[in-house]
Amino acid sequence: MDVALIDHHCHGVVGGPLDDTGFEAFLTESDRPPPPGCSSFDSLLGLTVRQRCAPVLGLPAGAEPAAYVARRSQLGPQEANRILLSAARLEALLVDTGLSGDALLGPGDLAVLSGARAHEVVRLESVAVEVAMTGGQVACFSDAFATALREHTRADAVGVKSIIAYRHGLDFDPRPPTPAEVVRAADQWLARGGGRLDDPVLLRHLLWEALTLGLPLQLHTGFGDPDEDLRRCDPALLTDFLRATAGLGSPIVLLHCYPYHRQAAYLANVMPHVYLDVGLTVPHVGQRAAAVLAETLELAPFHKLLYSSDAYGLAELYLLAAEGFRDALAHVIEALGIGSADGRRIAELIGSGNARRIYPLPH
Repeated sequence: MDVALIDHHCHGVVGGPLDDTGFEAFLTESDRPPPPGCSSFDSLLGLTVRQRCAPVLGLPAGAEPAAYVARRSQLGPQEANRILLSAARLEALLVDTGLSGDALLGPGDLAVLSGARAHEVVRLESVAVEVAMTGGQVACFSDAFATALREHTRADAVGVKSIIAYRHGLDFDPRPPTPAEVVRAADQWLARGGGRLDDPVLLRHLLWEALTLGLPLQLHTGFGDPDEDLRRCDPALLTDFLRATAGLGSPIVLLHCYPYHRQAAYLANVMPHVYLDVGLTVPHVGQRAAAVLAETLELAPFHKLLYSSDAYGLAELYLLAAEGFRDALAHVIEALGIGSADGRRIAELIGSGNARRIYPLPH
């Protein structure tokens, strides 16, 4: 199905060369290498790279891993990234810049290589760490964070994101912390020199401060790298927080969700300000993507599901997510047995229309 896609949650790609080990590191959510004699290509994701990306780079489908990485090196990182990103045929990219660094290309470079518009999504925890590193004082941490957050979102930012799922879990106190609680927590955090922010009081404070902006708030849920405890990333744990935020005017978007996509779909069904995606999931589950999408749409209204890739590091992940999602969506819509006009309308809502509605994207 040739439907327009707005990738509402993605990350930068590596702009420099990658050897076999470096490339394989991005084919898994694990932070450790596979056992001796094994390869990260031995997965549905690795197999799909060989089948679907190899022809795009001028190799036969199913090319061997070594040949694939060699071809990538032959083209050079910029050309390989350009070919793969442009092949994804995306309308716009909303880029979480929290995973920044010299090795990753930012929104501007991604826009040039992909031919799509690119906008920033600001990560709340990164802004807080920046405040701490620039000499934030305990008594004024709250004000300093509020000021910094507004500065970061003043220009091209179209949303904010929290990784409280990684740093604490989604089973947090849904209430906004009191000013005194924030001061005490900031005192302890800053006394340790700032750094990794995992204090639940401060993490909650960032969420509630972000909600004053009126921008969509993205929340990681479901599976991810080993830094999280998957048991505490079930979006159903957010129920009280979502109830508490229902009248504030900020859409809340549950990212990824798998294997809790049915719970997330229920929340999107019953709460008007809650949206979801199955980003990150699609490339990893390969041909099972249509089943996951169908299960999500058992309860999620068509106007609540968005497209994202959560692509990180490899341009291949942008392409695989886009192609896999288009194929899965076509399969699910065909299975509904509806007319072409309804099918096209549903596809356009999910692919790009819902993102255009909830994010302040330039026309």
